[in-house]
Amino acid sequence: MNIDELFIKNEELTSNVERKKHLQKIKILKNLYFEGPKTNTEICERFNISSPTSIRLLNQLIDESWVKKSGRGKSAGGRKPDLYKLEGNSFYVMGIQLERSRLKIAIFDNHNKKVADFKDFFELGSEVGLVDHIYGEANKLIETSGIDIEKLLGIGISMPGLVSSKEGRNFTYFIQEEESESLENILKRKFNKPIFILNDAKSACVAESNFGMATNLENVLVISMDWGIGLGVIIDGKVYQGSSGFAGEFGHIPLIDDGQLCHCGKRGCLETVASGLALTRMAQEGIRAGESTSLNLLSEEDLRNLQPEKIIEAANMGDQFSINILSKIGINLGKGLAILIQLFNPELIILEGKFSKASQFITVPIQQSINTYCMAQLREKTKISLSNLGEDSVLLGSVATVMENIFGKQISLINNN
Repeated sequence: MNIDELFIKNEELTSNVERKKHLQKIKILKNLYFEGPKTNTEICERFNISSPTSIRLLNQLIDESWVKKSGRGKSAGGRKPDLYKLEGNSFYVMGIQLERSRLKIAIFDNHNKKVADFKDFFELGSEVGLVDHIYGEANKLIETSGIDIEKLLGIGISMPGLVSSKEGRNFTYFIQEEESESLENILKRKFNKPIFILNDAKSACVAESNFGMATNLENVLVISMDWGIGLGVIIDGKVYQGSSGFAGEFGHIPLIDDGQLCHCGKRGCLETVASGLALTRMAQEGIRAGESTSLNLLSEEDLRNLQPEKIIEAANMGDQFSINILSKIGINLGKGLAILIQLFNPELIILEGKFSKASQFITVPIQQSINTYCMAQLREKTKISLSNLGEDSVLLGSVATVMENIFGKQISLINNN
């Protein structure tokens, strides 16, 4: 069975029996994609179907080359049950991640293993024809990867700024390119594939919800610590979007009276004192003021182009100046998190992004600040952890968004007939 036969149009299902069977197969594939290998018993319990029905559906999916047996599961006694997983290389999804000064593109297989990737440096918001640049580099990656383009289900694109996934627009960047039609439609026309765009912090949140520490949790906050500060909110097990899709602009809450001008146009936003931008500014100011630090060895050009990773690396090597400014960042961020804890009462806060590599140099001051500014009854119920998804968390979130939408659309089509 090929992709077109799997994700078929609803009118092609001529009977209720066919619709029900196809719906069950789609749900099984979705479950195996997001949750990994399962036994027949687990599938029966998950979808409330009988064992003979489940075995029949699984055997059909095996015959159609979508599923295969893969080892044995745990046994409560007696013979260990077969495990079922997706057949390798059945389909692929592309993730595109736009950062402030970097473009990342990767192709993932149906086991969420990265099969090809590309990185490029650019300045977001300043490059003319950035959409064409993205399209060109993505096409090059598809060609060099050797994958069958027919097996590429869709493309997820994450980016900073005010992003409305529903409208397919970014209201911070790509304004000129979206004057006549949405960014999503422009890219759909170019790629001739389903396109889904979302804010980068929400993308990280989707990844944590599906593949990370937030899996099976109900109330979680995901803090993206990069050049800016992003927030993803999981309420009752679902990623919260807000009425316009803009929920989570945590970094642009003014917390500092008469503070620095933020790029959003307001003064004193949290982002001006607790972000990658703030970290590099503080480091540059300290170095030029004659502070003692290993970063003094940087050339003037390197200092102008200083990246947060360089400061974090210096801190991890024992540079006290870098440790101190990271501590200031953590204290400011912890003050903001104390507000979030009292608003949302989360069970877990996940810290992800560039700053997660700072480990205790960022988590300890954050916790100290939360202890100072948050009510004890709330902070004691909240655990703070560093993400374990690594550098590809945002890409994984954009890929998961593609699959959620594609599976969801197919399920909705069948259910609504």
